[in-house]
Amino acid sequence: MKRILFLIAFIATGVTASYAQKGPKIEFKSDTVDYGTTTKEGDNGLRTFEFTNTGDAPLIITDVKSTCGCTVPTKPKDPIAPGKTGKIDVKYNMNPGPIRKTVTVQSNAVNVPGGTVALKLKGEVVKKEEVNILQKKKTGPAQ
Repeated sequence: MKRILFLIAFIATGVTASYAQKGPKIEFKSDTVDYGTTTKEGDNGLRTFEFTNTGDAPLIITDVKSTCGCTVPTKPKDPIAPGKTGKIDVKYNMNPGPIRKTVTVQSNAVNVPGGTVALKLKGEVVKKEEVNILQKKKTGPAQ
């Protein structure tokens, strides 16, 4: 009797697990973009997160939010078909200082908790060194 109950419980668990994985799935190439060390003048601040729908139903990105107004994400307007790729563009304003931002993606994906994925931006924007041609150059002692 115990074996029969164990077998029924095992089959029920397997059936439930297989149904839980049906639907759209989101897989990002990378969840982090590293700007490295850059300058405002040398970089427009635009980066792209690429993802693929590895599930068996259309993937819908319902919302994309940033942690601050200095980072502006754009989401795809149309559903992403199974096996197709999509992108989320992110524009950072390139103010000097460290870059430590998070972009939160809301979707109908079944492979991430609540359909939510956190994407990260990191790096540092430095001020471009200005050369003053009128400034006297420092020289070493005369030989």
